[in-house]
Amino acid sequence: MTGKLILVRHGETEGNVAKILDTRLPGLPLTERGVAQAKTFGSNLAAPPLRLFSSEALRARQTGSYIEAATGVPLEVLEDLHEVQLGDLEGLNTREAHETFQDIYHSWHFGDLDTQVPGGESGRDVLNRYIPALERLRDEYLTDSDAGDIILVSHGAAMRLVSRELTGVPRLFAANNHLDNTETIELLPFSDGVWECTRWGRYPAPFGDNIEPTGDDPMG
Repeated sequence: MTGKLILVRHGETEGNVAKILDTRLPGLPLTERGVAQAKTFGSNLAAPPLRLFSSEALRARQTGSYIEAATGVPLEVLEDLHEVQLGDLEGLNTREAHETFQDIYHSWHFGDLDTQVPGGESGRDVLNRYIPALERLRDEYLTDSDAGDIILVSHGAAMRLVSRELTGVPRLFAANNHLDNTETIELLPFSDGVWECTRWGRYPAPFGDNIEPTGDDPMG
């Protein structure tokens, strides 16, 4: 059995609190609560990860830095693992803007990957930049039977979309279940390139479709 890839949503940000659609790099910083969440996540790990990575976004780098402080594992920042880019919706906090994105995002989970956020990315755009980066991590660090876990601090909407595509988690489950700050999706790689999702936020595998929607908080 190899190690897992543990995707961690960053800690709470000023954008989350203000319900701002904040996706453009570098983005808004963590709140005091977000800092506390990151510190708690790092201190609660049963063992240090083999490697620690984050996206380029400020909130992910800050979260990763507190995990680094708790574990002693140096943080490495990677390209292509940032949040879905929202284009014309960037910086908005209106109900209309949130509903526009949620409608598009849910359509991605049900196979309409070429629908594009106005002025931003399509679901296929996100997958085409994000999945190759995960495959590089798998090939470099997760091929040995005694490999440890890899932690990657990233972003909720991108993590959910990519994980559903890689593992075949039920579409309704993935579309309806957002991740709280510093919650994780855990992916187990196999030698044939297949991934299995072993945990999604508060839920361990197996996952079912009969899950009531949770209220999506702002992007990030």
